[in-house]
Amino acid sequence: MSKKHFPESELIINADGSCFHLHLKPEQLADKIILVGDPARVDTVAAHFDTKECDVSSREFHTITGTYKGKRITVQSHGIGCDNIDIVANELDTLANIDYNTREEKANHRTLTMVRIGTCGGLQPNTPTGCFVASVKSIGFDGLLNYYAGRNEVCDLQLEEAFKKHMKWNPIKGSPYVSVADKELIDQIAQDDMVRGYTISCGGFYGPQGRVLRANLEDPKQNEKIESFEYEGMKICNFEMESSALAGMASLLGHRAMTCCMVIANRYTTEMNTEYKNSIDTLIEKVLDRI
Repeated sequence: MSKKHFPESELIINADGSCFHLHLKPEQLADKIILVGDPARVDTVAAHFDTKECDVSSREFHTITGTYKGKRITVQSHGIGCDNIDIVANELDTLANIDYNTREEKANHRTLTMVRIGTCGGLQPNTPTGCFVASVKSIGFDGLLNYYAGRNEVCDLQLEEAFKKHMKWNPIKGSPYVSVADKELIDQIAQDDMVRGYTISCGGFYGPQGRVLRANLEDPKQNEKIESFEYEGMKICNFEMESSALAGMASLLGHRAMTCCMVIANRYTTEMNTEYKNSIDTLIEKVLDRI
């Protein structure tokens, strides 16, 4: 059987041998990857490293690979939104599983472990500002996974239907999907000091998360219905903007992934912590020690 060949228009490789957006070369990627939204947070994570071997920046994508307590780790920024996760997840996978010289898929699959550290809005009384939430399953409002074959095989279809029924979902907004984080990785990272629950990944910060400024919402009762939804004894704990795409793309591509976030706003109690950057380092240290 001939190997699949990836033409220049599909697998775009820069003149220096790096992938198109991340500007990262295959040899610069570790098997353990920490993902963060803010490019500046890459330096915050890497400040804990014992050694650094590369530091690469392109647009909102900032990468540092180094070692922490004997573990080789890459910390990678992805910017905001599931559309950026589509770029990052695909390009990291190409670095691991496509030979950049021959443009052919490698014979042996290389599995990456990806943990996203982010911030989020809590939706329940047990997710106050400052607590850490691990996303067991993520409901994607963005529609990204619907563009890929195999999405039904990696999604929780029963939860999808239960959620749409509970929400009286308007199909004009597209179909939400439910991606599933790697269970063993959740246990490894979340342990007993993170709240586990469902997460909603939104396609925006304002309307999709139920915020009302000058533009009114299609469903003014959206957040009330989200807060009351329960399935198999678990509730929706938080809003953020990337976890559904990360878990879904990782499942499609054969990698391990999860998201853990610090709550910086609680929509249920209307509290907000704008000084969260001073305390998220605690979550960073936990993930570095456990990954």
